[in-house]
Amino acid sequence: MGITKTDLFDSKQNELAIVSKAFAHPARVAIVQYLLKANACINGDLVSELGLAQATISQHLRELKDVGIIQGSIEGSSISYCINPSRWLQIRNMLNELFDQYKDCGDNCC
Repeated sequence: MGITKTDLFDSKQNELAIVSKAFAHPARVAIVQYLLKANACINGDLVSELGLAQATISQHLRELKDVGIIQGSIEGSSISYCINPSRWLQIRNMLNELFDQYKDCGDNCC
């Protein structure tokens, strides 16, 4: 989180920030959307689908995997990726918890 003092924030806030950062690049959003749409493990399809270099896609896959959004399995000489279902549910619950805190104040807000 850069120069921010993460110890000033609780673990839920830090975790949500880390997960949010993983979604902070349109290529990573596109990768997640592609995996959700495919609803299966994929490997080499992303280069042709996204039009990005393999090295660039690999970097984005690593970011998503480090946070646990996706998981990979080795099949021969390639790695297949898919959405990590248990982590996806955790992230969904974290975001729902955040969004559910909003109480509409109608026209009486700011």
